[in-house]
Amino acid sequence: MKYGYFDDENREYVITNPKTPYPWINYLGNEDFFSLTSNTGGGYTFYKDAKFRRLTRYRYNNIPADNGGKYFYIKDGDTIWSPGWKPVKTELDYYECRHGMSYTKFKGSKNGIEAEVLQFIPLGFWGEIQKVSLKNSSSKSKQIKLFSFIEWCLWNAEDDMTNFQRNFSTGEVEVKDAVIYHKTEFKERRNHYAFYSVNSPITGYDTDRETFVGLYNGLDAPDAVCEGQSKNSIAHGWSPIASHYLEIELKPGEDKEFIFMLGYVEVEKDKKWESKSIINKQPAHDMISSYETADKVNRAFEDLRAYWDNLLGKISIETADPRLDRMVNIWNQYQCMVTFNMSRSASFFESGIGRGMGFRDSNQDLIGFVHQIPERARERIYDIASTQFEDGSCYHQYQPLTKKGNAAIGGNFNDDPLWLILSTTAYIKETGDFSLLDEMVPFDNDSSRAKSHFEHLKASFYHVVHNLGPHKLPLIGRADWNDCLNLNCFSEDPNESFQTTENQKGGSAESLMIAGLFVVYGKEYVKLCMRIGKEEEAIEAQVHVDAMIEAVKQHGWDGNWYLRAYDYFGNKVGSSENEEGKIFIESQGWCTMAEIGKEDGMVEKSLNAVKEHLDCEYGIVLNYPAFTKYYIEYGEISTYPAGYKENGGIFCHNNPWIMIGETIHGRGDQAYDYYTKIAPSFLEELSELHKVEPYVYCQMIAGKEAHKPGEAKNSWLSGTASWNFYAITQYILGIRAEYDGLAINPCIPAAWDGFKMKRVFRDVTYNINVKNPEHISKGIKQILVNGQPINSNIVPILEKGKEYSVEVLMG
Repeated sequence: MKYGYFDDENREYVITNPKTPYPWINYLGNEDFFSLTSNTGGGYTFYKDAKFRRLTRYRYNNIPADNGGKYFYIKDGDTIWSPGWKPVKTELDYYECRHGMSYTKFKGSKNGIEAEVLQFIPLGFWGEIQKVSLKNSSSKSKQIKLFSFIEWCLWNAEDDMTNFQRNFSTGEVEVKDAVIYHKTEFKERRNHYAFYSVNSPITGYDTDRETFVGLYNGLDAPDAVCEGQSKNSIAHGWSPIASHYLEIELKPGEDKEFIFMLGYVEVEKDKKWESKSIINKQPAHDMISSYETADKVNRAFEDLRAYWDNLLGKISIETADPRLDRMVNIWNQYQCMVTFNMSRSASFFESGIGRGMGFRDSNQDLIGFVHQIPERARERIYDIASTQFEDGSCYHQYQPLTKKGNAAIGGNFNDDPLWLILSTTAYIKETGDFSLLDEMVPFDNDSSRAKSHFEHLKASFYHVVHNLGPHKLPLIGRADWNDCLNLNCFSEDPNESFQTTENQKGGSAESLMIAGLFVVYGKEYVKLCMRIGKEEEAIEAQVHVDAMIEAVKQHGWDGNWYLRAYDYFGNKVGSSENEEGKIFIESQGWCTMAEIGKEDGMVEKSLNAVKEHLDCEYGIVLNYPAFTKYYIEYGEISTYPAGYKENGGIFCHNNPWIMIGETIHGRGDQAYDYYTKIAPSFLEELSELHKVEPYVYCQMIAGKEAHKPGEAKNSWLSGTASWNFYAITQYILGIRAEYDGLAINPCIPAAWDGFKMKRVFRDVTYNINVKNPEHISKGIKQILVNGQPINSNIVPILEKGKEYSVEVLMG
């Protein structure tokens, strides 16, 4: 069953039934200031950091789900309703939610009143605009009452939900004209406040939650709205909110617009006060005046649309399947941008409290984003590398507000350092900017310990070399990419974290996943060294790469597939010898991408084993058979029910590794089949089962051994976004950036006649037309650039600012 449809022309997903199987959300904002908003108006807003600078309150795991947000109430006589359906849930005559590129638009109508709410964050602005348009489509004049509502969070979202003995006594607000200011803790240690305004005189307001809602009511029936009158309450302690009350007359056919703004202000320490206990409101006034009229708002909205026109114009394709086109041209790229901004911090599955920016996460997110705004990618690489230590290890996460490593999580996830080589080489190939390698980058954010970025890459490479186990394979540490494979933990205490506990001393568990990863990015490190004239370093590094290849061949092969690991005791993990968990996806992906043992048939056997044992209707499961009991020597992976998350679930992040392995082996039909099984736009008809948004990837789909195979969870913030974009554009469609130009090497379904791609690369526009008259999957017969043949499959870097025609003939 579908709950809406794709509007490709406007780059929107249009939801026509508010009762989606799970809240379907969107993200507003592009750099510092962000909001999450659901298809019924739920969600929250924050500045930079969803933990330390949260403006509005939201309660996760609520009943009903997604209760609380930025709401509007319309009281028309005795009828009360909301344009986004919730929180009132009055049955509407018409409902529509349009999630677009960094904006959301609600349309609702009831009894002759039409309401539209446009939500977006203007570019470079620390405030969210809500343009509310009301129209009387009836034949009679209407006297209606409009109430806004948000609930302030007391900044630190974790403390806000726990420290009630303090927080029930700290809330402070000011009200001046039509602006409600939230200034909790401003008089002591904070230099920031928030405000909520409307560009119209108001009849009343409320700032105290219990006064507005009533102690025994829910947000569906607040006292003030039901009574049709604000109480003009001022919050002192307890829970501050912001609600405007407007009385509006609409004649037949008349429409009116109102501009609401939710903003964030920082002021210098000596400019905090207007007078005693009265905050300096001038910065807020300046922000409000920037968008005080509908014309100013409309121009800002058009600027936002143009911004996305530019971003999405860097890569666009034309194929025979509109589902593929909309994923590549719109939604996958959009999700890559959101994931770049958020890492894994704030979604409807991540509370924005427990996780900051991940070292491995953010490095991987870059590969789906770097073509859009390379300068921001460069800055992110610098931030990530700054949380590394001299020995190549690193903090697993850092907080976006401070950019300092998160000591509570720590490090020793031994795959982490290698991802820095991925992001750096991807950035240089995209931009040609080798100067990043000379940038002085701190270790542990200590500028006195800064070395060149190249030295950080070298430290990353040698961290693996210096941390090998008994089989000369990489030590896994606390975990590798699979945070739930905790081979050195041995946890019996339900109150401790598997990831931050390493009870067993001298952990000697080894990872075949890291081994394959090391070979792939070790080769990239060698290639980079050669490019910059460090030939001796390249030769030395190649020795270690070759040694790893031999170690995998000798100790990492199980006969038909690659082992997953060796545990603490030196026993095989992911082997036909095991009772459960005989085969894992991660090592098959990375060792086939590395082409380890290809000449001996190992790559082909591994991929065939994936198809035989791990593939199912909804994607490739992570391991099989799933674990049915707790293996203390394996850790968290065996705690999940069979078929969910890391225990036999379809972990969509790693499916592209197999897709890429298939393309390297030349099997385009199989690669594309795997792609379509998890691509959201191909699953729209399954929305009732799938549950999460049909326009963005999720982290996990329940696997073939689950209670409900095909049901998905953890949407939006996942490395799934970047890796699927990387796999489809660079390996299946086969057009990827290299140091000297665009490499073209498609591996497509044999039935395809071809495809087209527009690719803006280093300020040159390449209009690429791939033709496949012989209906093969892989192979290039000829490439013409502006009608002239080239003798390579790498199209050179041509004159900036110009467009070129590239004709590719497969054969």
